[in-house]
Amino acid sequence: MNVAARLIAALAVAGALAAAPALAYQETPWLADDVAAGRFPPVEKRLPESPLVVAPKRDDWKPGTPGGEMRMLIGRAQDVRMMSVFGYSRLVAFDTDLRLRPDILASVDNEGDRVFTLHLRAGHRWSDGRPFTSDDFRYYWQDVANNKELSPGGPPKVLLVDGKPPEVSYPDPLTVRYAWHAPNPGFLPALAGPVPLVIFRPGHYLRNFHARYSEHEVLARTARAHNARNWAQFHNRLDNLTRNDNPDLPTLDPWIVRTRAPSERFVFERNPYFHRVDAQGRQLPYIDRVILNVADGKILAAKTGSGESDLQARGLSFANYTFLRQAGKRNSFDTVLWDTAKGAQIALYPNLNVSDPVWRALMRDVRFRRALSLAIDRREINQVVYFGLAVEGANTVLPGSPLYTPELRSAWHGFDLAGANRLLDEIGLTKRDARGVRLMPDGRPLEIVVETAGEDTEQVDVLELIHDSWMRAGVKLYSRPQQREIFRNRIFAGETKMSVWFGLENGLATPDFSPEELAPVNQQGLQWPKWGQYFETNGASGEAVDMAPARELMGLNEAWRTAAGEARRAEIWKRMLAIHADEVFTIGVVANVRQPVVISGRLRNVPHKGIWNWDPGSFFGIYHMDTFWFDEKPLPRTAAVPAR
Repeated sequence: MNVAARLIAALAVAGALAAAPALAYQETPWLADDVAAGRFPPVEKRLPESPLVVAPKRDDWKPGTPGGEMRMLIGRAQDVRMMSVFGYSRLVAFDTDLRLRPDILASVDNEGDRVFTLHLRAGHRWSDGRPFTSDDFRYYWQDVANNKELSPGGPPKVLLVDGKPPEVSYPDPLTVRYAWHAPNPGFLPALAGPVPLVIFRPGHYLRNFHARYSEHEVLARTARAHNARNWAQFHNRLDNLTRNDNPDLPTLDPWIVRTRAPSERFVFERNPYFHRVDAQGRQLPYIDRVILNVADGKILAAKTGSGESDLQARGLSFANYTFLRQAGKRNSFDTVLWDTAKGAQIALYPNLNVSDPVWRALMRDVRFRRALSLAIDRREINQVVYFGLAVEGANTVLPGSPLYTPELRSAWHGFDLAGANRLLDEIGLTKRDARGVRLMPDGRPLEIVVETAGEDTEQVDVLELIHDSWMRAGVKLYSRPQQREIFRNRIFAGETKMSVWFGLENGLATPDFSPEELAPVNQQGLQWPKWGQYFETNGASGEAVDMAPARELMGLNEAWRTAAGEARRAEIWKRMLAIHADEVFTIGVVANVRQPVVISGRLRNVPHKGIWNWDPGSFFGIYHMDTFWFDEKPLPRTAAVPAR
């Protein structure tokens, strides 16, 4: 089923909900005193005329009781942005079947993936009580996306088809229309992402900091007072709807950040104007406050085990599962295992844009990348680190994807030291030092420093095992952990030779999902950051793609964006996956490693079977964290989750 058909099916459901008898809304206890004192209007005045009714069809879900405070742990202050991911309030959103449904929007009319008419909910309001209307979309398009000072590169690439922007119109306060000259199938999925394409802004707030609406001298003084170079930098600093770094910025999320950085404890409180209700007329979210406590990433599992988090998955790995199961007996929490959907749990990223010319030549030689892959004993890694429960192989889509073929998973992945040594000899790396380490063309030993974000001991354990097998091929591996910002900045600058990270974000892709992760169109691509930067900046920075297979991937990605029909999109996807598998642009190790999720014994509606994934999924997002609630009596702990 293509995107358009999925959305049509979803709209039928939305229409049925809208036609249901009007609900008798129930006031939220948290706001009852404020309503009585006149500080907030009553709940029926705070909700849209037709709020989104949320009632997931799961056996383990039931309507809840509002109230309570939920604690979670984060490994760094910047992770406050995860609340936007977990809350998952989007114009359109994926459900648990990965179908698109209206969320913030009342409905969408989709004409051939070319013209999209967005219908807003009458009476919907921002978290400060101001109306949410098409004017907020107008402000974004006219005053942000097409303002050269705020957006020097112009509108986001996903809004361009053949390099051309859409025609955007606003027929009335509740209607916005995006129209392209050709199909743009990536538009709706981009709106539903974990870090979504946000095509609206709270104009009533941001106009106060925009040169078009305020006096330049006043803005300049305000910017300087906040250590900003100019009004545009100050405006962009305030305008981060998905980062939760500005408590003054109105939001449409279920919880509002109340704490200003720097802090070690961030408080989020319920949004009085949130647009969702349950089937009994209770405004969501159920939970009044969410507290994010910052802790060293290395001790998140230990702090979780001591009962300091009510809901935790980030910072936990499969290696923590046994410890957490035991700790739960003492501290009244359960630990369940969710499936994962990444193309690889562990993947190595050779930096094709590394600055060192000798290393660059090696990294771009496909024989070198294939040799490194063949020299990994994945069976040993699976047995030692994952108790044999993972799936060994390359970084590609999973069997649950209609694009999967076994050949993609097995390409260049079998442990073949003889083959690896033969390929390295073919390259000319025949000389070795006294340790048996091969020498590079300039005489330096072939010592690869694999850099990590320093957040996961699991990666270090895997790298130690890879070190042993690579040494048998004459390649010496060192690992270097560092903070995530430093980790990424070194890769972007071309200082990193190789890094380790997860594999494809969406291992369950269908032809309707964008394949752009397979093409060098984003600086975040750790194997080709400068190519991605060049694309993102229209050539203003970075480097132009100068490898034929990578150029083909870029062409295929553009072809997908304008392809008509699911069959053609599937054909493009499969060709891109085949190129990746043969070129070994990333070196997958294992996949399907299950994710521990710790759930307080008092917390309800958290599924015990789920998929832990960034995109699609937004981690807890597609399971409606706004419907999680606290019961006074803890449920009996579940039986241990059996190994697959």
